[in-house]
Amino acid sequence: MKRLSLLAVLTVFAAGPALAQSCNAVSADGKPLAGAAKSSFMKKCCEDSAKSADGKALAGAAKTSYVKKCMKG
Repeated sequence: MKRLSLLAVLTVFAAGPALAQSCNAVSADGKPLAGAAKSSFMKKCCEDSAKSADGKALAGAAKTSYVKKCMKG
């Protein structure tokens, strides 16, 4: 089980940049979002794009790691 978890986390780090989705945090009227609205939008966008290299949705530690990395970048 530890190997599977480690493999999932390593896959996320290796495939993360290739799978990264561009999240443009802009409001409906085209103005950039700021503060809590931007944080909420980015978290939702990162969670929606959390997929493994084979296109399956990530879960658990792999998803948490991916979302954290996505929020920084």
